[in-house]
Amino acid sequence: PTRERVRALLGLPAEAAFATLADALAAVEADAVIVTAPAVTHAPLALEALEAGKHVIVEKPFANSTAEAAAVVRRGEELGLVVQVSQNYRWYPAPRRVRELLAADALGEVATIEIDFRQWDNDEPDDYPHYRFPQPIINDMAIHHFDLIRMITGREAVRVFARTSRPSFSHYRDPAVASMVIELEGGLIVDYRGSWLHRGPATPWAGEWRISGEDGELTFTSRGEGVSSDRVGIRDADGAEREFDLETLPLIGRAAGLRAFALSILGGPPPETSGRDNLGSLALMEAAGRSAASGRFEEVVDPVA
Repeated sequence: PTRERVRALLGLPAEAAFATLADALAAVEADAVIVTAPAVTHAPLALEALEAGKHVIVEKPFANSTAEAAAVVRRGEELGLVVQVSQNYRWYPAPRRVRELLAADALGEVATIEIDFRQWDNDEPDDYPHYRFPQPIINDMAIHHFDLIRMITGREAVRVFARTSRPSFSHYRDPAVASMVIELEGGLIVDYRGSWLHRGPATPWAGEWRISGEDGELTFTSRGEGVSSDRVGIRDADGAEREFDLETLPLIGRAAGLRAFALSILGGPPPETSGRDNLGSLALMEAAGRSAASGRFEEVVDPVA
């Protein structure tokens, strides 16, 4: 019944809908498999596709655990196949410009990073699938921001402290509000606040960022209402402000990620969001979940370090 509902919703012919990946692989000639099923199935489906000789791109979060994800990475490398994670927020103009600016020491030494994510998503019927998502703010949304932190700074997370809450009016099964302190390599601290239950002005999906350094403050937002909503600005030590022009990318979001995937399959470099690279983002997500449960700082453990 579920397969038929999905087939009808997408307008697919019967021969394009399958009950299992094995059935699809037996019937369809393909070079690669895109895994967008629930996160608990990501690693098993990715391994099945790899064993069938297919390259794999997996929706975030990569897997239910870093151990599962590391097994997928190792198997892909053993077989010489591309494994990529779809972290589509990387493929927008603002974070890519911010990465360039920080690499060029536009702020001097960076002192702090503050990230705010605010959305109100509490008006759907109780059976809305998002309300049943495990750790919806950490696993479903902050994973994007974790990946952007690593991207723009070029630093890995060392440890994290997370506190989550579930107000009585929340329709979510798990906490949908979180505050985190993330320590990066070199001692840089990231202050993160995220909520699916915020009545204030909504942020763009990539959040609102403030990055303070010895020579000024950089602000950026991304992935709002279209690519034109990406903004990067800087306020220097004298208080002068300016906004940067952003590159017009040939492709953005998922389309850009798929292009990187295809180019890698065709012999190009490993994709920016390769499975191996994404282990750092997943390890931070996993540690944040442990911290929310333990009430203590938790170390971010790279499973293949």
